[in-house]
Amino acid sequence: MSAGDQNDLIDRVAGIVLAGGQGTRLFPLTKTRCKPAVGFGGRYRLIDIPLSNALNSKISRLYVISQYFASNLHQHILGTYRFDLFREGGIELLCPEEDEQEKKVWFEGTADAVRKNLHHLIKAPVDYYLILSGDQLYNIDLAKLLEFARKTKAEMVVASLYVSEDEAHRMGVMKIDQTFHIKEFKEKPKTAPELKPFEVKKDGKSCYLASMGIYVFRRDVLISLLKEPGVDFGHHLIPFQAARGGSYAYIYDGYWVDIGTIASFYEANMSLLNQSHCLQTYNEANPIYTRPYNLPSPLIINTRVNRSYISQGSIIEADEIDHSIIGTRCRIGKGTKIRHSILMGHQSYSAPLHQHPPLPQNFTIGDHCVIEKAIIDEHTYIGNNVHLINKDKLETYDGAGVCIRDGIIIVTSGTQLPDNFTL
Repeated sequence: MSAGDQNDLIDRVAGIVLAGGQGTRLFPLTKTRCKPAVGFGGRYRLIDIPLSNALNSKISRLYVISQYFASNLHQHILGTYRFDLFREGGIELLCPEEDEQEKKVWFEGTADAVRKNLHHLIKAPVDYYLILSGDQLYNIDLAKLLEFARKTKAEMVVASLYVSEDEAHRMGVMKIDQTFHIKEFKEKPKTAPELKPFEVKKDGKSCYLASMGIYVFRRDVLISLLKEPGVDFGHHLIPFQAARGGSYAYIYDGYWVDIGTIASFYEANMSLLNQSHCLQTYNEANPIYTRPYNLPSPLIINTRVNRSYISQGSIIEADEIDHSIIGTRCRIGKGTKIRHSILMGHQSYSAPLHQHPPLPQNFTIGDHCVIEKAIIDEHTYIGNNVHLINKDKLETYDGAGVCIRDGIIIVTSGTQLPDNFTL
């Protein structure tokens, strides 16, 4: 396809990012924010990944549909993605609206979110709608996906990849023929008998072709499909449309992770440090965009640092930082050891005067602390001689401002841990 033809195709596409998920399995990181607004990699938000992939693919007409804790997400998007006034496109933020009785009409699922915003979406002069999730990690050339849709004259395309049996149970799986036409689709098969018919062989190993939750719809097909019953794309509308025919699977073989649990979130962050099978953030041709920080370079004093990210504005006097991600504006005291941990950083150096309960003046980690395999959320204060090491090797724990999920300690946003606290 010539560059001109590709540009013509991209100009006739609207991207829809579904960012309304409550993210209950990612709790407590979603206690005060929606899932797509959760920080990642020391400087990004999860929403930055689908938006950056779309923009890098020259898709500039974008809609973000949000619901829970939408304000924080909207502030981040508006502060990050500023389009030229003389350039077509932009990002439109959509969230639940009031009905005639002035009551909020909440979205009941992914398809319902699109259905209830269709009156906004059909105003776009486009031939295709590209639907993306707001909480996945990937580096995809979406232009290739769209060209596949045009080449096959597909009514619907489901982006897919091969996965193991363990992963297949929590995803939509499909059967395809030699032309990539979808013959059957099943969302999250729970039992082995349900899953077995979808088994295929790849490189001599058993695997399954699974949906990535990324879809392309022809305009008229999406409008027609949303008239059918069902509130969720995966459970209801995708199987229905696949049975109609005219649906194809686009097979992707690169990096993709769905951030569904604390464990998957933690591992996705840690993979950045090893630069092995991870989100590519060092490719200048396809950057991951985020809000610009007018902060100084990190100041590091007498600290041994090994395979770690240290973000802008941080002041580090720790003894050791090993295999850890240190977010923006982190202050770490003398003699402290941080290992295999994620510090989410802060949006300011100090607590506002109206903070309740009141926090010490600065968000800091104190002196002579030991923090291992932990996630320290934003706007926390950790006193001196605090040990967060999961000494009893717990998988789950709930305390005041501190919990354990999947064996990972989490200090929740706004928590103040006193001197000598140990877990």
